[in-house]
Amino acid sequence: MKKKNFKLLAKSIITLIIIILTQFLVGYVFAQSGTIRGTIYEESTGEPLFGVSVLVKETSTGAVTDFDGKFEIQVAPGTYNLQISYISYSTIELTTVEVKAGEVTVLDDILMAEEASELETVTIAASAIRTTESALMSVKRNAANLMDGISASSFRKIGDGDAASAVKRVTGVSIEGGKYVYVRGLGDRYTKTVLNGVDVPGLDPDRNTIQMDIFPTNVIDNIIVSKSFTADLPADFTGGVVDIETKDFPEEKVARIGISGGYNPSMHFNSNYLKYEGGKRDWLGFDDGTRAIPTGGRTDIPQYGDVVGNPNSPAGQEYQSILGNFNKTLGGFRTNSMMDFGLSFSLGDQLVRPKATWGYNLALTYKNDTEFYQDAEFNLYGKPRESSELELEALEKQRGDYGVNNVLVGGLAGIALKTEKSKYKLNFMHLQNGESKAGEFDFLNTNLGANFEAKQYNLEYSERSMTSVLLNGSHFLNGREWEVNWKIAPTVSTIEDPDIRFTRFRLPNNTVSTEVGLPTRIWRSLEEYNLNGKLDLTRQLNLFQRDSKLKFGGNYVIKYRDFNIQSFQFATGNTIFTGDPNEILNTENLFSASNRNGVRYNADFIPINPNEYQSILTNIGGYASLEASPTERLKAIAGLRVEKYNQYYTGTNQTGTIVFDLVEMLDDFDFFPTVNLIYNLKDNQNLRFSASRTIARPSFKELSYAEILDPITGRTFVGGLYPETTNGGADILWDGNLTPTRINNFDLRWEAFQERGQMLSVSAFYKSFDKPIEMVQFLSDPGAFQPRNVGRGTVAGLELEFRKELGFLAPAFEKFSWNTNVTITESQIRMSESEFLSRSLTAREGEEVKDTRDMAGQAPYIVNTGISYQDYNSGWEAGVFYNVQGPTLNLVGFGNRTDTYTVPFHALNLNVNKSFGADERIQTSFGVSNILNDKRQLVFRSFQAQDQFFTNLAPGTEISFSFSYSF
Repeated sequence: MKKKNFKLLAKSIITLIIIILTQFLVGYVFAQSGTIRGTIYEESTGEPLFGVSVLVKETSTGAVTDFDGKFEIQVAPGTYNLQISYISYSTIELTTVEVKAGEVTVLDDILMAEEASELETVTIAASAIRTTESALMSVKRNAANLMDGISASSFRKIGDGDAASAVKRVTGVSIEGGKYVYVRGLGDRYTKTVLNGVDVPGLDPDRNTIQMDIFPTNVIDNIIVSKSFTADLPADFTGGVVDIETKDFPEEKVARIGISGGYNPSMHFNSNYLKYEGGKRDWLGFDDGTRAIPTGGRTDIPQYGDVVGNPNSPAGQEYQSILGNFNKTLGGFRTNSMMDFGLSFSLGDQLVRPKATWGYNLALTYKNDTEFYQDAEFNLYGKPRESSELELEALEKQRGDYGVNNVLVGGLAGIALKTEKSKYKLNFMHLQNGESKAGEFDFLNTNLGANFEAKQYNLEYSERSMTSVLLNGSHFLNGREWEVNWKIAPTVSTIEDPDIRFTRFRLPNNTVSTEVGLPTRIWRSLEEYNLNGKLDLTRQLNLFQRDSKLKFGGNYVIKYRDFNIQSFQFATGNTIFTGDPNEILNTENLFSASNRNGVRYNADFIPINPNEYQSILTNIGGYASLEASPTERLKAIAGLRVEKYNQYYTGTNQTGTIVFDLVEMLDDFDFFPTVNLIYNLKDNQNLRFSASRTIARPSFKELSYAEILDPITGRTFVGGLYPETTNGGADILWDGNLTPTRINNFDLRWEAFQERGQMLSVSAFYKSFDKPIEMVQFLSDPGAFQPRNVGRGTVAGLELEFRKELGFLAPAFEKFSWNTNVTITESQIRMSESEFLSRSLTAREGEEVKDTRDMAGQAPYIVNTGISYQDYNSGWEAGVFYNVQGPTLNLVGFGNRTDTYTVPFHALNLNVNKSFGADERIQTSFGVSNILNDKRQLVFRSFQAQDQFFTNLAPGTEISFSFSYSF
């Protein structure tokens, strides 16, 4: 068997070498010629033009564009003039097209306009169009819905290395945690990320948004943010849909390798850094079995009550064996921290054959980041019993240090095939993430008279992976009269949190008891399988004697999740400790025949485990929409989407009195109408109006009985099915009936487009929310929060965006540009009866309690602004960018538990990029983030009281660099 495997491996390696040598030989044979590639779009619509003639005047050779508007011409090295012509369009003379031996000259964004006269010819220098964003601006100007975006040409100008860095420059977009996209200040629940038009879960399948920093910009064609709904989009978004479109056919052959690094003086090369010894493969993002559960995940293991009377019985021996196999490390150690570093490799090209064109992309990413937070705070505050006391009182205070090591390994591979009438694409993506944490905190409890001080130790590891495959095809019939698109995308997501460890010693005697919390070990696992299928058909029509479109189709989604938590507590008996957490599980301290009052384990998940559940959802959708122009200047897009959504749950409640066996928790059938109107005020100005209905549904985790603890912060998520009552059940605070949120959306925008990507737009929007879901304090358990429907809500907002080159001030500023986008919103929730009553009963003296409040997760303002410099001749690019998001209600208070708000984080960042060589093979970058050294804080806020920290973290200022080389 081993010989067979070895032969197979050797054969594969030899085959790979032959392929690589063949590529080099082919490249050598054709090294004496060069290639011109380009894409031609219709200026008025931004759509690719099919059948355009491109002629090289010096050689009388040429090509015709395909259905993607692309062309390719092989010529000898030299400088050429191209003539681009198409019936009823103005001819373009493209001058000074330079071609080098063995290289590709790329001509992006060639726009053709309908001719004003038969003799009109437009002459353009090739260098004037290679760095423009004109095509995307044309798409934006003529899109069916309100949209913003950023294209590959902008990536080259700005020098952003990944999608997260690039998309934050889009109007109304902010990035949370350097990874996740929020649109118009609305949180994750109302923002959706899709990859190539298909819903793909990320490393956290409970999020609607996939982390953006794993996509290198050199494999992205563009990022489009749709802010208004059209019937072909999924109905479960409100703020926006972010679509990452990867390249099918790279413009030129590129193999790029890069290294990156980051240094934070407060975090890196710090001798006080906290860590613990994990597995040998932590550096690859997954555990090697070091943290495996000693029970093997079984639920039939012996319990202490079964064996205490007879430790020498078979069950007693098994109990002692399991107890002794728990990893004995419960505390971290201090050591030096490393700086951030990363490696990347990407490869892409297209191969033109007589009957088909092949394209391929490969991108590999490795990131190893280290964070160290000193004097981090995680606190709980509440209102005092006496209404005359305004200042908040501490319930729990936690302050200390913790270190984080985060490893991300990502791979993206794609292959595409284009024939005369069809295009096929296969994408494969795998993400692997491992995050290790070690913390040491001083803990103070003052809640309900149980005052004590303690020393707390935390060890955590989280392993996440996501594997996704996307297969899609596009077919054009009768020219472009019919377009058929289909997509199939299976995805597997897993989360393993093996051996989370939590230990507290009560001071000053270093005792362990139920009062301070027994030492706890937790194993969490999640597996989720997702299958998404989508079909879209487009028919070109002629209505009102103008071009029109009829679009219809449907999709099918099925998801399955298996979730489980197994936790153990360790009663310490009469054992005396010195305060070292790593001595608790020493062999001499453990329960045995000679030490029956030693340390023992209790399996909390036996016999009832509300944290074990299985969920299934299905979503069948269908839609139809019509795009037509009743008048020359007015375009109307009207559509209707229908979705049949079902969600099922298998599990039990905390007492085992309610058992669910594939019970239908949601049965939702609804219609989602949409209307978009675009009035062309002038050739470069639009007035837009949009009205639509969308939905936000609870996640698997939210529609469950699960209780999920974050041991470091001490905060617990409580599933939305769990009811809460007071006064012996007389007062119902929450009935456990979590339902979807329905949203009505209205948008109005004026936009003006100018040359070289300059533009100005002003927008207004209004949204109404029926039964919005928000995270609310679970009154029975301080530090626990639960998703609940909270009443009715509204959001009204204004957006302003402009992009302006500064050459109009003086010639010295012609290489500078100023980009700014500002979003201002006013949100309001009309509270439920129970919430309003709870706030009224705990009001402070002089406080007037209204039945309205801010909407959770909705920022009152977002500001993105920056000044950038580009000199294409020297290869220098630089920019200073500022971002801030206003104070935002984060968690909703209840009773004497008050609201928490995010404190505005003022992010001022500097980026400098330099390209070397005529072909820009070498690219370097230097950056400084958080120049103002601001802190990330959440605070408790109450009437006339001083704000108190809920979370207080100091991320520090980071200096980053990168170097990449293309070959």
